[in-house]
Amino acid sequence: MKKNKKDNRRQFLKNTSLSLLSVAVFPTILKSANSTVSLSNNNSILTCDQSTEDAYGQGPFYTANAPAIQNDQLADVNEVGTRIIISGQVYNLSCSEVIPNTEIDIWHANDAGEYDNIGYNLRGKTTTNSQGFYVFESIKPGLYLNGSTFRPSHIHFKIIPPGFSALITQLYFQGDPYIPTDAAASITSGSFDATNRIIPLISNSNGDLEGTWDIVIDGDGVPVGTNNIHLDKGIIYSASPNPFTDHIEINYGVFQKAKVAISVYDISGQIVATLDERMLDPEKYSVSWNPHGNLPKGYYFISIMINDLQVHYLKVIRQ
Repeated sequence: MKKNKKDNRRQFLKNTSLSLLSVAVFPTILKSANSTVSLSNNNSILTCDQSTEDAYGQGPFYTANAPAIQNDQLADVNEVGTRIIISGQVYNLSCSEVIPNTEIDIWHANDAGEYDNIGYNLRGKTTTNSQGFYVFESIKPGLYLNGSTFRPSHIHFKIIPPGFSALITQLYFQGDPYIPTDAAASITSGSFDATNRIIPLISNSNGDLEGTWDIVIDGDGVPVGTNNIHLDKGIIYSASPNPFTDHIEINYGVFQKAKVAISVYDISGQIVATLDERMLDPEKYSVSWNPHGNLPKGYYFISIMINDLQVHYLKVIRQ
């Protein structure tokens, strides 16, 4: 009797003792900052929420013609404050395609809550790569008074897909005590709903804070297939240590017999390594990556492809 996808997945979890993984990891991964994925009756159903404008719009502190961000560093290494890394992908309105070459203009206050209104400190532009990824490192913005109360920590974004209108908005962080009293961040419905723009920050092994914000906007996309709608086929569930220097171990799972490839991409979207490529049965697997010494330090994306469809990725940092 031929097994269906659900049977294959159940057998995989049984064979590899990953029952706890299915409870503890999958619900987290299946819900991104802007979209919710539910799997039922062996079909993947994507509910996709468009990223919203912030009620404060562009605000009074925007400066045009910001320079390109160099080496993914919006903040200089000597900038005072808690280091923060923000990354994600830009999707079209159906969340079925990513949008390369999207310009993202970013600006925010310094640790003391002050904007540089003369120069371009903590101001810069980046562009999504061929798979719609973006990433930048900065410091967590400080607070400043807005009338009689503080505005929550926030980062401004002006997002311009090629040939389409800009989305001007702000990103906030979970746990900020000033969100409930802020006129913009507290909005939970309508065209200025900030709910999906309030993201968690998690401390990495360096003590830096990391957050992921996927952006959903009107634009012409390409069918790269990197969203979470295909997690019923396979998943990368860990890559450690992360950050790493000379060696990283990738653990992944396959839920159906398929041709599987584990590849590494740089921030420009170019493949720098193919770690594994073969037919695999439903099972738990691991593979090592020992990059050559002259590979630049920075951000890389480890992806799993099932039958030539990219179904999941993890971001790693080489120090």
